[in-house]
Amino acid sequence: MGLLEGKTALVTGGSSGIGLASAVRLAAEGAHVFITGRREAELDAAVAAIGPAATAVIGDISDLTDLDRLYETVRARGRGLDVLFANASIAEFAPLERITEEHFDTLFGINVRGTLFTVHKALPLLNDGASVILNGSTNADVGAEAFGVYAASKAATRSFARTWANELRGRGIRVNIVTPGPTDTPGLSGLAPDPERAADFREHLVTQVPLGRLGRPEEIAATVAFLASEQSSFVTGSSLYVDGGMNQV
Repeated sequence: MGLLEGKTALVTGGSSGIGLASAVRLAAEGAHVFITGRREAELDAAVAAIGPAATAVIGDISDLTDLDRLYETVRARGRGLDVLFANASIAEFAPLERITEEHFDTLFGINVRGTLFTVHKALPLLNDGASVILNGSTNADVGAEAFGVYAASKAATRSFARTWANELRGRGIRVNIVTPGPTDTPGLSGLAPDPERAADFREHLVTQVPLGRLGRPEEIAATVAFLASEQSSFVTGSSLYVDGGMNQV
């Protein structure tokens, strides 16, 4: 028996990186896992990797119509939701003098507005005692250059978790954040403009991590599974760091 036998989970941004690794882990723990993402080919590949316990719904969390369609699919299964991992987010560099309206609107549209309505629209489907997990970032705690808007969006996410943990406690719903450090995903390398600079960027990040390496998506997924399960039954409103000590020592 897995930690989530018979449960129903949803992972947004579940077609690659941390989202995919988490969907694979939740399914391995016995959950039926809905995943969503913006690219159909990647979603199809993700379903093949997860196995028969996966259902994919294409969509963009910043589009409320897409969210409605996603939750109609979840509702049609008739089991509600026991786990919601609001993982989908985007990161981009932009120092203060080069910030544009488009940069701000894109990051806040997905990371803040999208996360807010992902959870808001899930409320009628969340079963009592469900676990809601948000995707945070160590950047919310530091003043990394050129990450101002991204860090602000993740600080907003941290604030959401505290407020929602209070607001949903009457239903026994726990709300927590998993806060990854630098993790070896396609999205991390995609922050650099070309492969050579991506390698330099990754090497720089490794020097900042006390454990001397990047995290693996499976390591973040293990923490997601913990927060999703009854093993974390006395944990709510928290931010659980999985950062190799980067923001701790």
